[in-house]
Amino acid sequence: MPIPLRTAAFWTVYKLLDRSPVMQQPVEKVRAASDLRRRLLRLRPAALVAGRTHPGAEVSETTAPAADGTSLLLRVHRPLGRGGQRLPVVLNFHGGGWVSGDVRQSEWWASSVAAEAGVTVVSVEYRLAPEHPFPGPPEDCYDATLWVAEHADELHVDPSRLAVMGDSAGGNLAAVVSMMARDRGRPAIAAQVLVYPSVELVDALPSEEENANAPILTSKDVANTPGLYFHGSAGEKGDPYASPLRGKHDGLPPALIQTAQFDPLRDHGAAYAEALRAAGGEVRLTNYVDAVHGYVSLPGLVPAARQALAEAVAYLRERLDP
Repeated sequence: MPIPLRTAAFWTVYKLLDRSPVMQQPVEKVRAASDLRRRLLRLRPAALVAGRTHPGAEVSETTAPAADGTSLLLRVHRPLGRGGQRLPVVLNFHGGGWVSGDVRQSEWWASSVAAEAGVTVVSVEYRLAPEHPFPGPPEDCYDATLWVAEHADELHVDPSRLAVMGDSAGGNLAAVVSMMARDRGRPAIAAQVLVYPSVELVDALPSEEENANAPILTSKDVANTPGLYFHGSAGEKGDPYASPLRGKHDGLPPALIQTAQFDPLRDHGAAYAEALRAAGGEVRLTNYVDAVHGYVSLPGLVPAARQALAEAVAYLRERLDP
């Protein structure tokens, strides 16, 4: 099946506007592109590409403390009309190769999950590499998850019905937070939703060659980002908290893993599903055959995005019983 026409047309125009692949540039270039995207998304026509906040969700912001005493921004999405009800809660971690992005880039996805699944979705603005290299981002995400569980009364959420969710680098972080919670004994995580996750930072998987020049993300992008993520870090790329495919997979929560056919990371999700199943875990793996990397942030360009959203909503309703 070919790439949908609207996706291919967008990518053709985008490459004409900027011929330098962003994730293959120094971090200053990556950040500049991220800032430009943020400004463009504020324009009214951008909703045709990136979607908009779901009309059935209300949004607020708060902060959680990081390990060094600084604050992490949390963007909280709740379904309208639920007042002070204690709802299930989903921690959401955005993509961006651990070096770019923010809580607003998955606004359509996070607010839609909240409204349609009847849950509270808390998007975490973790600190970015290279200023905060590995293990900074996963530790921030774990700290935020633990803080939400410990402040459940304040947030009107039920910590016994807590899930994690993320796309791309955020999918990596959701998988890693699940490992951290298991290893450290808290909080209990009921489910993980991993959308085209990156789970292996050392070895290339076959889809990275097959989709080497795919839209949105290329295999060179995939190869470049770990260098930025580990810039100045004493950590190893094979650390299970960086490459969760290399970790122990027993005792992890049930998982929904979504992948995109035209994505260098496609085989990452499939390999992680296999590893979880081999350890006795319960996994649902769905490959969207007409999709490209990044559909969470591009529902207007990738028709499969709404189908993927519906699957995530149904899965979370099933697992969290809202």
